[in-house]
Amino acid sequence: MSSCEERIGKLLQKANTLPTTPGVYLMRDKHQKVIYVGKSRKLKNRVSQYFQNNQKNIKTAKMVRLVEDFDYILCQTEMEALTLENTLIKQYLPKYNIRLKDAKSYPYIKITAEEFPKIVYTRSRLSDKAKYFGPFSGTSTVFSVLDILHKSLGIPNCNRKFPKEIGKERPCIYYQMKQCCGVCTGRVSSEEYDALIRCATDILRGHTAGAIERLEMQMRAFAEAELFESAAKCRDTIEALRRLSQKQHVVASPDTNIDVFALSTIDAFSCVSAMYVRDGAVTDKADFLLETDVLTDSGALAAFLTEHYMRKEVIPKQVMLSFDLEEDDRELLEIFLSERAGRKVVVKKPERGAFFALCKTVLENAEEKVRQSRREAQQDEGVLASLAELLALETLPERIEAYDISNIGNENITAGMVVFQNGKPKKSDYRVFHIQSVRHADDYASMRETLSRRLKHLKEDKNGSFSELPDLLLIDGGRGHVSVVREVLREEGIDIPVFGMVKDDYHKTRALCTEEQEINIAREKAIFMLIYKIQEEVHRFTVGQTTNAKRKTMKHSSLEKIDGIGAVKAKNLMTAMGTLGAIKQATVEDLAAIHGITQTDAQRIYEYFHSNNP
Repeated sequence: MSSCEERIGKLLQKANTLPTTPGVYLMRDKHQKVIYVGKSRKLKNRVSQYFQNNQKNIKTAKMVRLVEDFDYILCQTEMEALTLENTLIKQYLPKYNIRLKDAKSYPYIKITAEEFPKIVYTRSRLSDKAKYFGPFSGTSTVFSVLDILHKSLGIPNCNRKFPKEIGKERPCIYYQMKQCCGVCTGRVSSEEYDALIRCATDILRGHTAGAIERLEMQMRAFAEAELFESAAKCRDTIEALRRLSQKQHVVASPDTNIDVFALSTIDAFSCVSAMYVRDGAVTDKADFLLETDVLTDSGALAAFLTEHYMRKEVIPKQVMLSFDLEEDDRELLEIFLSERAGRKVVVKKPERGAFFALCKTVLENAEEKVRQSRREAQQDEGVLASLAELLALETLPERIEAYDISNIGNENITAGMVVFQNGKPKKSDYRVFHIQSVRHADDYASMRETLSRRLKHLKEDKNGSFSELPDLLLIDGGRGHVSVVREVLREEGIDIPVFGMVKDDYHKTRALCTEEQEINIAREKAIFMLIYKIQEEVHRFTVGQTTNAKRKTMKHSSLEKIDGIGAVKAKNLMTAMGTLGAIKQATVEDLAAIHGITQTDAQRIYEYFHSNNP
């Protein structure tokens, strides 16, 4: 019996001792790193399946071969297990779990909590009593919806504060174009404006028909009260919304409100596509291309849908799937969605009829996305293979880390690290290092500190991007920079190929270099374009970070001119208010509410910016 078979046998024995109760399990590799998190209604049954000789798909079998041990946490209920699973996936970022992008990456539409609410675009969800809708698949969708709301309903799109600024300035051009209701004129009552916001809320929930019905009732009420101007505004808004409905892509009957998900897998490539249908029309679409290693079994897909709906404000009555979920996973997902929505939500895979046709449509979209991703990956893999051959690398450079140093004078020395995964930027793994040990502009000493700190993270961090060993290091610089990095690697006992990215007299990519020689890449067009893209990206990122650091320093130093305001209070002010302009416009009460700022401090800050000081 091989050592692998012996290990799997021991894991099966351990799994067979588990109780048949709800819980969460964590698969660990030989370094004790968590590589997969799952949940089950019956722990023993689910975990033991991984280590039995029954047929498993390629991805699951690959993951199981890496499992050295597993932990488990017993839960009182299935819902507790579901919530804990989601928390642990976010905590450990396991390689084989499907992970959505950071929530900060997704755009939302926000209805502010004011007497006259605004409808705005945001990427941050705060605990501020506002209403949030989304997340949406992209900014283009968000701005399209906002444009419709502002133009159709006439909701203001300006920065004026109402009712404080009503009547203080002339109405803007949007009012003259009849694309704004004109709250600033004082002719719009709070009741009329609330009605517009309720209509906007209906539309954001996907119920355009409900918004039209609400407006028709209001129009009749205004007409009966002989408020003909207000009735005419309602009529115009109804016509605009009906034109909007005609433009939307209708795929089902007007009373249909469903979400449709489809999964396509070709070789190691997978994509989950989604279509969101409200009042029979498609309001948004999304495609989630999955990492090549992640599992797409029932448990993984149920966890993905759980995380997806944890970020959604609106959950329809029905969720349709093109793929099968195990009955336990499907029932638990239904319970979770029903509790979150406050009503019954059905999750099912339709076998025939209109919903089956919709699933087929979404599946075709997922298949096309997979084919496209596969073609791009094959092209990128070809470039990486050529690069590996040119540089005589032992492995394909799937993870490339590139570094650059930037400074403004002897201050704000910054090192930037960018990551290219399979030939594409992986911005979630970008890092910035603010150099601490170097007092004067010295690129070599700065690079030494940067790589020393990076490699320290490689040893200490058991999870996250810093724990991943790069296949190739690229340094923006020549032979001297390469020599410094190789020395750091030798001191740490780590062997990673290192090359410098050499620029010509015009600061454009010319070649790669080692400590001894230059390697011409000009004739290798695909390789040249990849290196050029990496060098430009690391330079852009690093210079941008240095500029931001300098700008913050200048803002802080400006605040520190005020009596009683030191570095800590200046930082608190900038963190709370965001910009120097906001601090200048703040009232004494606003400033005094900031952590660490006393009433005396607030008065001094206000007087400083409202006296004759520049």
